[in-house]
Amino acid sequence: MLVAGFLFACMGVLVKLGAAYFSSTELVFYRSLFGVWMTYLVIRYYRLPVTTPHWRVHCWRGISGLISLLMFFYCITQLPLATAISLNYTWPLFLALFSTLILKEHIRWPLVCTVLVGFIGVVLLLRPSLPEDHWVAGLLGMASGFFAAIAYINVKQLGELGESEWQVVFYFTLISTLGTGVWLLFTAFSPVNWDGLLLLLGTGVTATLAQLAMTRAYHQGATMVVTSLGYSTVLFASLWGILLWNEVLPPVAWLGMGLIVLGGTLSGILSIKQAPAVAPK
Repeated sequence: MLVAGFLFACMGVLVKLGAAYFSSTELVFYRSLFGVWMTYLVIRYYRLPVTTPHWRVHCWRGISGLISLLMFFYCITQLPLATAISLNYTWPLFLALFSTLILKEHIRWPLVCTVLVGFIGVVLLLRPSLPEDHWVAGLLGMASGFFAAIAYINVKQLGELGESEWQVVFYFTLISTLGTGVWLLFTAFSPVNWDGLLLLLGTGVTATLAQLAMTRAYHQGATMVVTSLGYSTVLFASLWGILLWNEVLPPVAWLGMGLIVLGGTLSGILSIKQAPAVAPK
């Protein structure tokens, strides 16, 4: 999940830069198109099965993930990157609720507290502020977190059903490519120059690898633990801001980073301590 967090942060930077050349729908389309071909070639190379009996769950994961991605990319193009990421990262709070209601996982209040600590760190670090004329984009950012939580629940379910991370990412990118491709056929494609092409390739590579790493994490790890480590995306994005744009962070921002790291570390420790009580399957 730490690898996924770093790559998702890189993707966010590339999407922000790509907004000067493409619409948010186009960015989702090209990101998904690259991912579907990459995963398909790997599946064929290793002779992995493409067909699946769990296509309904894949559809739910694909649709919810696509809706979340469209909203998230739109927010990145309309709002400051820090604000967009902060709004999207409300999904762990929704996920904590869904894990209990849908996955029927036992509520571990210490882990829930670490997630809340991490979210407080996100707020302190990013200090989101919505311009008055961007309230619609802000609401969409919150909605993207809601649908992202549903998508991550579906990822966990697919892992329990025995679906490989390659299958999960393949069907998600396939649904996203078809959905945005049909939409763009009735609108318009922007011209692709050399700079835009490099940004699209970078977005596709980082997004696909991040999806694979995230899927493996949710397949093998406890939902709440992986969720806490997912906050590392915010940490990495802030570091990119320092390196690329020379952003000077105030003390409250460093406090936010510390809370994010603390939340992820404590969740890992709590998970290890509780692991012996779980019967092997």
